[in-house]
Amino acid sequence: MKNWKQILIPPTASILRAIETIDQGALQIALVVEDGTGRLLGTITDGDVRRGILRGVALDRSVAEIMNTDPITASSQDTQEKILATMKMRRLQQIPILDADGLVIGVQVLTDLLRAGQKDNWVVLMAGGLGTRLAPLTNDTPKPLLKVGSKPLLETIMQNFIEYGFHKFYLSVNYKAEMIRDYFGDGSRFGVEIRYVHEDKRMGTAGALSLLPERPEQTFFVMNGDLLTKVNFQQLLDFHHEHGALGTMCVREYDFQIPYGVVKTDKHRLMGIVEKPVEHFFVNAGIYVLEPECVDLIPQDAFYDMPSLFDQLIAQESETSVFPIREYWMDIGQIADYERANGEFAEVFDDRD
Repeated sequence: MKNWKQILIPPTASILRAIETIDQGALQIALVVEDGTGRLLGTITDGDVRRGILRGVALDRSVAEIMNTDPITASSQDTQEKILATMKMRRLQQIPILDADGLVIGVQVLTDLLRAGQKDNWVVLMAGGLGTRLAPLTNDTPKPLLKVGSKPLLETIMQNFIEYGFHKFYLSVNYKAEMIRDYFGDGSRFGVEIRYVHEDKRMGTAGALSLLPERPEQTFFVMNGDLLTKVNFQQLLDFHHEHGALGTMCVREYDFQIPYGVVKTDKHRLMGIVEKPVEHFFVNAGIYVLEPECVDLIPQDAFYDMPSLFDQLIAQESETSVFPIREYWMDIGQIADYERANGEFAEVFDDRD
């Protein structure tokens, strides 16, 4: 077991401290323990944090507001086979190990038990856009090949997935497709497998999935090819499975300040004025996790956007979920975004090339 003592936090700790503990530790969990005794009071995973964000819980609030106070645990007397069976049945990525007195003596991680390496989930990257808003940069170069930092944007996206063990990619291409094919090839020089689907016309952010030569056999990712993000894709996949969703949409919190005083009324009566209020929204972040059944819903050879797919899932009462992104995220849609991304790249992505 990895160094589990680094993930122990007191019940008075803030949610922000829990986030730092999860992000900095190798176990992807924080254990809330009683001061002085080490007795387990609760657990906090990345999913707990994101559900708290969706509920509007501030990050300076106590971990008590989001922690799981009745976590599944294992005994120090349990065999690894029993622990593994429990984790598979309960879909747990981590499980605290307790002694007979309820004190934490370790944490078992599922990947350690499975010795998991590469993951066979497909990653479909939408790389066929014209990039007209980035002209003249895209006059001779497709947007996915524009360099951010020292490498093309699409290469950074792929490397982020590769870091989490994903190695099977589909690139949906159209504009200057041959340049993209020539650069990435079959993926062998990156240690991955790359296949291509070619859009002969605009097909939207979901329509290209109808061009896949075969139906995916397991959960797969779809991501716009003009995004830079530090999302933990393993946590995203775990979140999707934890909620039993057919489709999960990543969302980003967006604040908008109304530049006027907003008037509250009751018919003809003035009830109050709120000066330049800030509205909070969650917006589509262009990253999705889908089950294979979703491909069956996409019309053949037609324009079809991802929001339309999710509307269809909702209409048929399929389970859907939203995954709030709290990590770095940027949509490179305009020149100003591109310039900002280049300015931030080295610090955010630790560019060494």
